[in-house]
Amino acid sequence: MIAEADIAVVAEQLGRTPRGVRAIAARCPGGHPSVVQTDPRLPDGTPFPTLYYLTCPRLNSLVSTLETTGLMKEMTDRLAEDDALSSRYLAAHESYLAERDAIEPLGTQVTAGGMPTRVKCLHVHVAHALAKGTGVNPFGDEALARLADEWPTGDCASR
Repeated sequence: MIAEADIAVVAEQLGRTPRGVRAIAARCPGGHPSVVQTDPRLPDGTPFPTLYYLTCPRLNSLVSTLETTGLMKEMTDRLAEDDALSSRYLAAHESYLAERDAIEPLGTQVTAGGMPTRVKCLHVHVAHALAKGTGVNPFGDEALARLADEWPTGDCASR
């Protein structure tokens, strides 16, 4: 059961009523939601393969800034060059898929964020890393490490 107060905070963060929220998957140190876990299908039945969704506005903004630097292309290129990294990323994909399918199989191998062959959306990887902890999603961990001096600080952590 998700507290109505949390749903209200997530709605404020997103600027809209959240859809298909199953749980608060991670919180900022200040206590407010930073990641929600969503149902594999939205209430209207539409498949929604993104199991973890980043809601923290400050972190969303910081991740968007990272995306403008070309980091996703660099990460994707490293997948072709680093077998160990590629294996860890494939494991993140498989873990994500297994967790989502345990809730409700969508009949697809598509997870989110470009897994397992490319890096398409850092927001998904950061959300996954926050929800599951360090060591599960290498690119989520890397993005969070790059943002460590900027998040969680300021308004984000004090709410």
